[in-house]
Amino acid sequence: MKKLTNDLVIVGGGAAGLMAAATAVEKGLRVLLLEKNDRDGKKLLITGKGRCNVTNACSAETVLKNVPRNGRFLYGCIFRYPPEAAMAFFEENGCPLKVERGNRVFPQSDRSSDVLQALERALRRGGVERRQTSAVEILTQNGAVCAVKTKDGPIACENVLLATGGRSYPLTGSTGDGYRMAERLGHTVEPPTGSLVPMEAPAVTGLQGLSLRNTGLTLRDGRGKAVYRDFGELLFTHFGLSGPTVLSASAHCKPGERYTVELDLKPALDAEKLEARMLRDLKQYCNRSMENALADLYPHALIPALLDMAQIDPFGKANALTREKRQTLLRLTKAFPIAITGLRPVDEAIITRGGVSVREVDPKTMESKLVRGLYFAGEILDCDAYTGGFNLQIAWATAHAAAISCAERLQNG
Repeated sequence: MKKLTNDLVIVGGGAAGLMAAATAVEKGLRVLLLEKNDRDGKKLLITGKGRCNVTNACSAETVLKNVPRNGRFLYGCIFRYPPEAAMAFFEENGCPLKVERGNRVFPQSDRSSDVLQALERALRRGGVERRQTSAVEILTQNGAVCAVKTKDGPIACENVLLATGGRSYPLTGSTGDGYRMAERLGHTVEPPTGSLVPMEAPAVTGLQGLSLRNTGLTLRDGRGKAVYRDFGELLFTHFGLSGPTVLSASAHCKPGERYTVELDLKPALDAEKLEARMLRDLKQYCNRSMENALADLYPHALIPALLDMAQIDPFGKANALTREKRQTLLRLTKAFPIAITGLRPVDEAIITRGGVSVREVDPKTMESKLVRGLYFAGEILDCDAYTGGFNLQIAWATAHAAAISCAERLQNG
């Protein structure tokens, strides 16, 4: 093995790995970046439908409120590197940003490639060495890192950052390599499952293509308890449900359990106002069929499903609707139930839930509590958040914390 020529070896050229490299070289470290793909940031390029939702223009407190699990572990690093710091980094590295609905931050160009180029610009300026190879194992001696074993041979080092991502979007290279390396070193890996993933609901596949906006969503567990509430957009698909509110709700679903999604189709109207509105329409269109009389109140594609669930004849006249049936229709409007039979595979998830247990990682430094010189950042950790740029903010913050702590350790001897 050659003698040490690098202060820090980073395994993984995704969002966290690139940010860690940029931070480390800014602090004067010699950095070697290992990436098995032929280019960096493959997953970063497809996030936000190719636009890259860089972060969320909110406070550190708000970021943590959007982390359903292990938010306490992230407390320190998010406050030390909040969204405003991430935004400043990209602006300073030639990627102008803009803020859209829900405080979502995107590059002004709407091109995720500009986000990647900003990171790469920082790496080039700092002289980061990049090598295309696959890391196989982290070698240790006396409880400390001594080398990274790659398919091309070992690389001597005393500090390694695993930023290999999770298991979502495996075609981008996120195939769980980091989990296997961490487990070999004694780390606990919480089972990786999909988070921010569409839901399977066979009962509504007939509504494929229907998109709802300004809709209330409540996720209920098998006992009927509300475990998550949201408001916004959702989409009916060939397998069930997708869209921002559905993806965020999926972060609360436990594997193997059954759930029900309830939709409030008219969240702006309370029960009294909704009934008044419905009575007005039924009176105005009293000689029409029920299917046509409700056209002003609901999306056309949704009406047959509503009437079927309410057991109302779609061809019956509006003036013949009984008070009992009208009340049923009103209840369904405020709580339209959809049985969820499962989540889509982790391969289709935006982010991975699970990963290296945060109980075995120092929350201030991101260094392993089991192996000296081993750091973690990004999706490999058991931390995930809702949609809106929060997951990338976790990547930036954990990467920054790891790089800073490694630099301080080296500088302090």
